[in-house]
Amino acid sequence: MYKLPEELENKYKFVTLASMRAEQLQGGAVPRVTGAERKLTVIAQEEVATGQVAPWQPEDAELDSVGEEEEEE
Repeated sequence: MYKLPEELENKYKFVTLASMRAEQLQGGAVPRVTGAERKLTVIAQEEVATGQVAPWQPEDAELDSVGEEEEEE
């Protein structure tokens, strides 16, 4: 288990951010950490814990998705 970064207030945000990053890794994104062969979920957790992934704000995602819907119409 990794220590929560200071900018993440709770475990939920850590898990959510790590899962989003794991999806990116599964889609072919290049890992930002090196090491032995590990599961992508563990790599994602390490990236979040070491601050290599910017904190995700749900409010930002909602605003982005609303803008995209308006552009499609």
